[in-house]
Amino acid sequence: MNEEIVKDIVRIRLSQMMVNEKYKEGKFKIPIHLSFGHEAIAVALSHSLKYEDKVLLTHRNIAYNLARAPKLKPIMDEYLLLDSGLCQGRLGSMNLINRERNIIYSSSILANNFSVAAGVAMAEKLKSAPAATFVLGGDGSMEEGSFYESLVMMKSLGLSVIVIIENNEWSLGSHITERRIPIDLRKLVSSVDIEFIQIEGNDAFSYLKILTEIRQKSLNENKIYCVEVKLKTLGDRNESPSSEYPSGKYINYHAGPSSTVNLTGDIKDLFLRYDIDDPIYVLKEQIGENAVLKVAEQIYSNLKSEFK
Repeated sequence: MNEEIVKDIVRIRLSQMMVNEKYKEGKFKIPIHLSFGHEAIAVALSHSLKYEDKVLLTHRNIAYNLARAPKLKPIMDEYLLLDSGLCQGRLGSMNLINRERNIIYSSSILANNFSVAAGVAMAEKLKSAPAATFVLGGDGSMEEGSFYESLVMMKSLGLSVIVIIENNEWSLGSHITERRIPIDLRKLVSSVDIEFIQIEGNDAFSYLKILTEIRQKSLNENKIYCVEVKLKTLGDRNESPSSEYPSGKYINYHAGPSSTVNLTGDIKDLFLRYDIDDPIYVLKEQIGENAVLKVAEQIYSNLKSEFK
């Protein structure tokens, strides 16, 4: 059991909860897309990276930036638009990068980063660099023309790219079934001869093994892999019951402060669900609840000490 993976997942959860508390206090002037439920894939990707690799993110990038940064304060300060922020308060949330830690691009424009990733991967190929390019998107981004066009270009140029699609089944307040016909991502990418892998269950250790293997295969064979991660973005809620919605209309979390996530001082708050949709619950099943809480208590103490 890799203790660093356990610590990173817990740290990212608690860090996001601290950001959420500040958000509820009205401290931020910018939109922030929290990623409760995305911690396992973010940590697995971070641990799979080598020094030369490049990562290009989308607007919901907080979990990945936290995975790559050893401290919360520079990111919190960036969200507060302070000079002490990770990027001197110039990029805020949706475009946050960390060049020293492999994150070279994040875009607030949906699917924009796929075409940029094609250019980055081409540059690495021309330099004969042993570097893989990882690019992230959501299920909404794969509806954009840039997604398909970039796959065609990547494949035509024989680039080494790992495309990761986080499929939480929601775009803004619309579920897939409300906004479009089903898209079979496996068939879509297979139509241009791109390898497809689907993962789910929030097991960061399994995810790390898969990403490490396909990273090497991508470099060895100049191949593109598309990894669809099935997950849930937590922090959702139900509105008060009405005649139209007797049980209350379901509202999936998209951006802003989550009213259903609270950091009260009880360390058990970090459990948002007791099922496999929550990476913290998955850790509990792997190492035991007491072990998770012991790690969480130390990490929470360390996080609070950053702001003294």
